[in-house]
Amino acid sequence: MMQISQFEALLARVNKPARYTDGEWNAVHKDWAAARVRLALLYPDVYEVGMSHLGLHILYHVVNSHPDYLAERCYAPWTDMEAELRRAGAPLTSLESRRPLSEFDVVGVTLPYELTYTNVLNMLDLAGIPPRAADRTEEHPLVIGGGPGAVNPEPMADFFDALLVGEGEEALLEILEAARAPRREALDRLAAIPGVYLPDRYQYSPAGPGPVGAVTPREGAQYPLVRRYVADLDAAPFPTKQLVPYLDTVHSRVTLEIMRGCARGCRFCQAGACYRPRRERNLDTLLRQAEEAVAATGFDEVSLLAFTSVDYSRIEQLVTGLTERLGGRGVGVALPSLRADAFSVAIANQIQKVRKSGLTFAPEAGTERLREVIRKRLSEEDLFAAADAAFSSGWFRLKLYFMIGLPTETNEDVEAISDLVHRLLDFGRGALGPRRGRLQISVSVAGFVPKPHTPFQWVGQDETETLAEKQRILQQTLRARAVKLSWTDPAVSALEAAVSRGDRRLGAVIHRAWELGAKFDSWGEHFQPALWEQAFAECGLRLSDYAHQELPRDADLAWDHIACGPAKDALRAELDRALGGGEA
Repeated sequence: MMQISQFEALLARVNKPARYTDGEWNAVHKDWAAARVRLALLYPDVYEVGMSHLGLHILYHVVNSHPDYLAERCYAPWTDMEAELRRAGAPLTSLESRRPLSEFDVVGVTLPYELTYTNVLNMLDLAGIPPRAADRTEEHPLVIGGGPGAVNPEPMADFFDALLVGEGEEALLEILEAARAPRREALDRLAAIPGVYLPDRYQYSPAGPGPVGAVTPREGAQYPLVRRYVADLDAAPFPTKQLVPYLDTVHSRVTLEIMRGCARGCRFCQAGACYRPRRERNLDTLLRQAEEAVAATGFDEVSLLAFTSVDYSRIEQLVTGLTERLGGRGVGVALPSLRADAFSVAIANQIQKVRKSGLTFAPEAGTERLREVIRKRLSEEDLFAAADAAFSSGWFRLKLYFMIGLPTETNEDVEAISDLVHRLLDFGRGALGPRRGRLQISVSVAGFVPKPHTPFQWVGQDETETLAEKQRILQQTLRARAVKLSWTDPAVSALEAAVSRGDRRLGAVIHRAWELGAKFDSWGEHFQPALWEQAFAECGLRLSDYAHQELPRDADLAWDHIACGPAKDALRAELDRALGGGEA
């Protein structure tokens, strides 16, 4: 364990030392010696991002509520802190006890996003744990992954002893119980737990460029590997004593998960496919959890978490109940995910009783034809009706999410995004009248990324230059003082697509990119596409085969052994409907 004086000396030389100091309100400190299994929860991004991830709070709560287990946290150190750790020869430690990660029994790694993968390797290396699973011995902790990235575990298979496919709170205690045994026996026990994937017990046989090939089980391994999920969300554990940080994070508020899963069936959405079925928490449960969380944290906002919060069957009663119970204390309610065709003036009016923030809608495409292709059920009439309700209720700021590079998209579809935004702007100015000067529309544009387990998993992403040209169209046509346009670097989208559709061979690319210096790839100031180009070339692979190539529909794909969404035949049928013009 690092001495306090040594640690304080490091903190004196880094930016934002509160990222590393622990002691937040509601942090849990358990007796290290009394715990039978000790888990380090590793999040591969900075503290401000990781602290806003509800899944980590849930796992922290589940483990520390058990009398025999202990969980502590570790977030990716920023580059200044990493430099200080390496200069001092000091290992990466947990927040709560400042013990090296190598002293824990299990290191549990969340995989939230493909561009955090090099951070995983960097953190393991800083901790003195070999990044490759094959290099670990009985002296090392088990390294177990989970989270959204586990639905295609192959690109990171080289680095994990095991991965959980599915929802963590459903299986985590079973995993920790198995981990009580010596390493070799623990791995055998883990292999028997439904939903737990041990990569070295499967063989990958590539059959062409890109992720074409089959993953087959060795003797006794689960096949297919079926994801775990919480059947009764209302009875699932949920932390109301949420951690309160000492510095601003991405979301400094109570996060209340009201439902999980989505019935919309958008063809591009991996989360909607992999978090089925749709499950809700009971209204009374949510009201109680919200009151307990506000009392335990002092936060002045409750954010309702769901893929689309207005899909919750009792959303108006929930918003009314929350504002009645908490509004008098100055606590607001936020609906970060709205469905424009279900927006109601009543909900907007309930929210604005305490405070207004911006409203966010996701049309995704500029034309109804393209929205039909992606199965986004939203007409222009719906969108303008929602905007009218917002402006009439005194909202001045809208945020709109779009994608470019969608299957069958033309430049006319891209230009239609600008046309739609300009018409909304004119409509808002007319609706707001003398207050029109306060109107602002933020437009966020991302490149389409084909994802495993979706109908578009076979579709190649637009080439980088094609996406860049479509961005230039928007930059030239969306010029208005009241419009703020932001976009994703096409090279970032290409890398995300390549890793998302990666096979086991991509592990060598990720490892080489990290060796070359890649880390914090999701941060614009640190992303270095040249490093990735070099890593692909040195490993004898091509990024374009994974990101831009159309995949054969009748071929085995690198993630077919993972069963976490609709069956492959159903996905093929959905793709046929999409390319045939949209909804059947």
